[in-house]
Amino acid sequence: MTSPTKAALRLSGRLLLPEIVHAERPIINGGGAGAGQMRGGCYSPAMRTFATRLRPGQDLNRELLDLAERERIHAGWVLTCVGSLSRVTLRLAGAERRLTRDGTFEIVSLVGTISRGGGHLHLAASDEEGTTVGGHLLDGCVVRTTAEVVLGADERLVFDRRHDPETGYDELVVGERQP
Repeated sequence: MTSPTKAALRLSGRLLLPEIVHAERPIINGGGAGAGQMRGGCYSPAMRTFATRLRPGQDLNRELLDLAERERIHAGWVLTCVGSLSRVTLRLAGAERRLTRDGTFEIVSLVGTISRGGGHLHLAASDEEGTTVGGHLLDGCVVRTTAEVVLGADERLVFDRRHDPETGYDELVVGERQP
């Protein structure tokens, strides 16, 4: 097999998906009969995508946990998030106390895992001066104008959290989902 020579884009439904193109053939079939069938590579029909827009006054963490419960997300992660907050509530690294700030904040980054059993999400938000604060997302992060969030989930897996005596925290345990 030759190495990838370029990245191409193909239309699949309403989504524009990246596809690695090799000199001889693409990893994933294009359109027509057998579209989307795997010929090699890492295509997964088990992945679902959820997109939502949160409105002013909604709690970012609470709404995402509610979405995971409502949509029966057993193993999810944040693909992207943009928006603004009027209140930021975080647990900082190595600290037990909460940091709460009121003001005007842009969501710079939101990353982490989420499932029906809870989440481990980290938020970075910047104020009107560009000063950025980041940490573990807690209840109390209030949407100012919007929060546009896209989550991915793998139907084959289950994310659970169990106490790890080495770290003192509930840590991620990845399992296979039983049919």
